[in-house]
Amino acid sequence: MTTLADRFQAAADALAADGWYVFEGMLPAAATADLARECAAMLAAQQMNPARIGVGQAAPALRGDHTRWFDMDAPSAAQRPFVDAIEILRQSLNRSLMLGLAESEAHYAVYPPGARYARHLDQLRGRDARVVSAVYYLNADWAPEDGGALRLYLDDGRSHDVLPRAGTLALFLSDRFEHEVLPGARERMSIACWMRRREPGTLP
Repeated sequence: MTTLADRFQAAADALAADGWYVFEGMLPAAATADLARECAAMLAAQQMNPARIGVGQAAPALRGDHTRWFDMDAPSAAQRPFVDAIEILRQSLNRSLMLGLAESEAHYAVYPPGARYARHLDQLRGRDARVVSAVYYLNADWAPEDGGALRLYLDDGRSHDVLPRAGTLALFLSDRFEHEVLPGARERMSIACWMRRREPGTLP
């Protein structure tokens, strides 16, 4: 039986070899459904904000999602299994790859039908704190015809599409892979997460 530790070791091996990895079932289905319900409830209660580009303004032509950041030190009951799993993953990647990952940050992201996020790199200009990007999907019964894939642009000029099916986790090196979110025919929910090294001048 494959354990979560085995999957995280496979993720570390794939990041070392290829720089990216996708796997299913990081959390039990019930925990993923709890996250989806909380995300949808926050959107309905207008507790999300239009996403911004870098540290600037909202730019809906480039990025059409709404977000709500997690408090990683005091997550909600629904968020706790995700935060705990990401912490185990962070520690596993540090042990295997010595990446110096000091902390993680995460937010819900909801894309209405037709919204996209144009091709981009996750590291902000002049800042290299983000090391590993992780996207966890919350969408039940997602079909290929629903669109909304995460498209990773690989080193050899090819691309790889990841459908946003509930329970799928996509990992990739933040400074290496440009990527985009393609428009979907349905509302699309996910958690975007970054494992970060400590920036110079910040206290441990």
